Amino acid sequence: MTVRRTSCNLCEAICGVLVTVEDGRVTDIRGDESDPLSRGHICPKAVALRDLQEDPDRLTTPVRRTPGGWEPIGWAAAYELVVGKLTAIQQEHGQNAVGVYLGNPNVHSLGALTHMPTMVRQLRTRNRFSATSIDQLPQMLASYLLYGHQLMVAVPDIDRTSYLLVLGANPLASNGSMMTAPGFGKRLKELRKRGGKVVVVDPRRTETAAVSDEHHFVRPGTDAAFLLALIHEVISQGFANPAEYVDGLAEVEAAVEKWTPERAAAITGIPADVIERVAREFGSADRAACYGRVGVSTQQFGAICQWAIQVLNIITGNLDRPGGTMFPRPAVNTLLGLGRGHVGAWKSRVRGLPEFGGELPVSTMAEEILTPGDGQIRAMVTIAGNPVLSTPDGRRLDKALESLDFMVSIDPYINETTRHADVILPPAPPLEREHYDIVFHQLAVRNTARWNDAALPKPASARHDWEIFRDLGLALVRRTPWSRRRAEVTARLRLSPRWIVDAGLRIGPYRLSVGKLRRSPGGIDLGPLQPALPGALHKKSKRIDLAQKMILDDLPRLDALTALDADELLLIGRRHLRNNNSWMHNSARLVKGRPRHHLLMHPDDLITRDLADGQLVTVTSAAGSVEVEVAASNDIMPGVVSLPHGFGHNRSGSRLSVANQVQGPSANDITDAGLIDPTAGTAAVNGVPVKVTACTAPSSPG
Repeated sequence: MTVRRTSCNLCEAICGVLVTVEDGRVTDIRGDESDPLSRGHICPKAVALRDLQEDPDRLTTPVRRTPGGWEPIGWAAAYELVVGKLTAIQQEHGQNAVGVYLGNPNVHSLGALTHMPTMVRQLRTRNRFSATSIDQLPQMLASYLLYGHQLMVAVPDIDRTSYLLVLGANPLASNGSMMTAPGFGKRLKELRKRGGKVVVVDPRRTETAAVSDEHHFVRPGTDAAFLLALIHEVISQGFANPAEYVDGLAEVEAAVEKWTPERAAAITGIPADVIERVAREFGSADRAACYGRVGVSTQQFGAICQWAIQVLNIITGNLDRPGGTMFPRPAVNTLLGLGRGHVGAWKSRVRGLPEFGGELPVSTMAEEILTPGDGQIRAMVTIAGNPVLSTPDGRRLDKALESLDFMVSIDPYINETTRHADVILPPAPPLEREHYDIVFHQLAVRNTARWNDAALPKPASARHDWEIFRDLGLALVRRTPWSRRRAEVTARLRLSPRWIVDAGLRIGPYRLSVGKLRRSPGGIDLGPLQPALPGALHKKSKRIDLAQKMILDDLPRLDALTALDADELLLIGRRHLRNNNSWMHNSARLVKGRPRHHLLMHPDDLITRDLADGQLVTVTSAAGSVEVEVAASNDIMPGVVSLPHGFGHNRSGSRLSVANQVQGPSANDITDAGLIDPTAGTAAVNGVPVKVTACTAPSSPG
């Protein structure tokens, strides 16, 4: 029996774990108390690492589609087939005839982060998409505009704050998101024990709201009005005290002048006196932090929301203050290896929506495949993603993928998306990989560093994801004439992830190395977050300009918000600790227990529609309809319904034996790809207008 230290990299919490191995098999997984960040905490997903390793549905060799079904194919033959097909399509139809979709798991894999971008660049296509535009894009846009870098994200210093205001986030289920805070529940208890206060604003009384000091319902899609009213009150009550290096306060004051608490109350459903009091408490707190995530990002005013959150923290003097919001100082400076970002360098072909950071909004992907003309996508490369279930108007995308001339997926499963592929290249599972968290140390609430050796050996016939990207990248670059650039790309692809991390550690602020981290397998504590501004700003001026034209020009769009309508129903999503988007439903231990797919609806809304708790209902939007059981809940705001995303399995051709038994439709079959935040290009999957009616018979998910 051997106990090996590693980490769970299935979500942003990056918890340290101890894996017990006997005779080459995992027999136990538990939290590592020596990890200075997670402190022994794990959630059920960490234990499910064993399920990923042993899953009989997981592919272990490349497969290709044939008239008789899926057949194994060797790695070399698979690479030759893929590169040959992609090259032929680009030669006939142009570089942009190939599209790329990057799923959420890529950011959790060291090999994907070190080698995937170089491989993708060899395709030289502008039709690149990712989960970013159905997730954190507004947050990255706000960081780019205010601080000069898309990943310079200010995170709440939760271990020292005395007032935490949370909007559209459920960190008790996520353990933080764009805020790596494993064991968030314990941190919340510690905050309250030292006399702090937690206020949650959300259309649903979430798990986090249930243990907070206050929870206030807010009408979906109106958080921006609430935030602007808070800024209005902070200024009018005399609490505005930004740092010397901050400009634009006068312009912000003028922009929010009409956003009084009374006006915001009529729109949001939050009483004016509550808005005034929260502003006063936040402004007068010695250490306060405002934090907002998916609920305030994936809506029609996501960019305004995330900008306003930053402005609130900045003007109250809480940015770069211990206990406020601060910038981590990781051992590997991620910002140096990742571009600052850009916006609007090109636009999508059909709708003319702007790119951000080299990616187009994922809401445009289906139309870019289906709409004929120059630049039409005719082949797709999907990498660790299931956009049929995770992006808006999934049914249309399902049909679009079926129409492609060629598709290759780098993925361990035949799922609802990869079932359309012609070739699938499966990477080795997490326990067989070395790991260092390049991204999430950049977002952590404490500075730490940890290197993990693989817990299990990789079979000789398997390939790490970085090896797949390396081999595809080398094959693609060989299409081009020899040049210095070709030589540089070739050399870069041949570096190992360990070499790249070691180099980053050696030039980093703590002058560490992989060797030093391996001698401290539980990780190294590098201390609490420290003030870093203005020197750390990625701007030549070393100043923050609050009056961002892109945002201020967008504010008039809020004028279209009207008072609450008693007849409306707005759809929101929700997260559960045992769910991980669409890609962990094949673990029996994670899907067991009470079903979690129901539509939550307030009892009053059920009564007015002559519906009953547990009844099968039809939920209809502009994009389509789904059938699902409805559950009465006082934890949901009247006028709001909630359906979790990531469900909708059991589709023809998918090979997920456990997931296919999981009940529930795909929420993204009724989210509308036309409903977006035009400033950020983010899909507005929260606040979708729907109707709910009685259903007489269920339909097949497709």
